[in-house]
Amino acid sequence: MKKLLTIICFIGFNAVFFAQNNAAIKSFRYDDNFTYLKNDTSKNWYTQMKFIPLNASKENYISAGGEVRYQYFYYKNERWGDIPNDKDGYILTRFLLHIDIHASKSFRAFFQLQSSNANGRINPNLIENNPLDYHQAFFDINISNKNESKLIFRGGRQEMSYGSQRLVSVRELPNSRLSFDGLKLIFNTTNLNTDLFYSHPVVNSIGIFDNHFNKDSKFWGSYTVLNSVPFLNNIDFYYLGLWKRNSIFDDGAGKETRHSLGTRVWKNSGNWHYDFEGVYQFGNLENQTIRGWTISSNTTYQFKKNKYVPTVGLKSEYISGDKNYEDERIETFNPLYPRGAYFGIVGLIGPSNLIDIHPSINLEFSSKLNFALDYDIFWRASINDGIYNPNQRLIYSGKNSFKKFIGTQLSNEIIYQTSNQFAFKCGATWFNSGSFIKDSGAGKDIFFGSTTIQYKF
Repeated sequence: MKKLLTIICFIGFNAVFFAQNNAAIKSFRYDDNFTYLKNDTSKNWYTQMKFIPLNASKENYISAGGEVRYQYFYYKNERWGDIPNDKDGYILTRFLLHIDIHASKSFRAFFQLQSSNANGRINPNLIENNPLDYHQAFFDINISNKNESKLIFRGGRQEMSYGSQRLVSVRELPNSRLSFDGLKLIFNTTNLNTDLFYSHPVVNSIGIFDNHFNKDSKFWGSYTVLNSVPFLNNIDFYYLGLWKRNSIFDDGAGKETRHSLGTRVWKNSGNWHYDFEGVYQFGNLENQTIRGWTISSNTTYQFKKNKYVPTVGLKSEYISGDKNYEDERIETFNPLYPRGAYFGIVGLIGPSNLIDIHPSINLEFSSKLNFALDYDIFWRASINDGIYNPNQRLIYSGKNSFKKFIGTQLSNEIIYQTSNQFAFKCGATWFNSGSFIKDSGAGKDIFFGSTTIQYKF
């Protein structure tokens, strides 16, 4: 505990010392750009670390950085009372350290280490406990780097995230972020961004430097974003392909080849924000035909002239499930690689065979302090399919209940964020079990509490 308090104090001190809103710190650290420090003459150790010139012109440089995150989690009746509780809760830690080398205008290399540990956790999984491994190690070759367009080839171990992160995410909220071994072609112009990629998701292991290439899963596709589109504002088009040696659903298992075609229309400026998305999936699971789909809407309105600047939102989704057991079709939607905590601050249920209605409100008490409250209502889309967790593992089969109602989830979170570098979050979730949960297991209500402190440098 003394060690933990020492580290937290160190984080807090640095957060205050470097309290400027450092816009160069990004969610994906390979997007950081500290070239504005090229003419910086200070002897500050932090700025010197962020921009280390390699030649007299300072066109070539090295930048280093990282992240420290501590989380305390407490569950009462985890998985609705079907597994043992950690009576005193547990602590998750994540450490990231990277170095970004720009050797020339045409070549760049990025390396990142990740250490994720679960302390006091009963039977931690590989997403929670992965002591030390290289998380990213890729190179970029700028094939064309004109003012109006860029064409970049990227190869190696890398993070990927697209759109609303409903299908492809780095898995930020869980302890270990997700990366892929793959090749990518990136084309950017003023109002058009397109990625083409082929990859294998990295397999986490329990040792040190033993994460390995995944021979049992392939992931490929293309993602295009059009900005400044008349009337629609922004629109995405994408195709995503998945092959897995062994997939398990409530109504079938085996080798899976799945294709996803989707589009997204969105706007994130002004008072009104919206995000509408639709996906259709087809392919095969052994001898069964895959037919799945989802539609979602997420709209918010911000009252910018009112006290506390309230933002009210409503999200709803229909995510297909299997209609009939033991037929020749699988209609269960596969969310591929979604956000770990898809609904709120805790990942209890994944986006398969689901209908949900999700109102929310956010209040800004100051420029640094926010309060968020949301309420989610869940039903099964089909009574002939179970419910799944975010990584597509079956939680409860649908064969033991004809009830559709899964339950309700009430969550709140207080967020104190001084800059892009430092954030403190404290939240709680109450899941009130519905008739399907009570038919399928112990059926107890879940309470979840969390505290997170995170510092990026």
